[in-house]
Amino acid sequence: QLQLAESGGGLVQAGSSLRLSCEASANSGRSFRSYAMAWFRQTPGQEREFVAVIRSDHRPYYADSVQGRFTISRDNAKNTLYLQMIGLGPEDTAVYYCAASSRVILSTIRIATFYDYWGQGTQVTVSS
Repeated sequence: QLQLAESGGGLVQAGSSLRLSCEASANSGRSFRSYAMAWFRQTPGQEREFVAVIRSDHRPYYADSVQGRFTISRDNAKNTLYLQMIGLGPEDTAVYYCAASSRVILSTIRIATFYDYWGQGTQVTVSS
């Protein structure tokens, strides 16, 4: 069982930067370092959208829409996942969720249903 808690969201102006954090706590069994960790985002009425993922080997993958602007990283010693976002625009406004999976493979790494653990989300609002 893995519990996830996001933080760092807020209201910013277009062009600003934000860093989201996701702190994980494992009750038992598998350790944080063994999970693929991802960020998804969701706007009202829309499905959850893949943003970025970092595998247990630290290999990152990004959605085309954030490539070059967002950087995902993890600190296994702190059981924490990060998302550094620069050049934010109104289109980035969403609730951002972190998620964990021990079973994704390359073909499923962008699919929300393959992630087993989710945080409660943090709101990011970008004003124009």
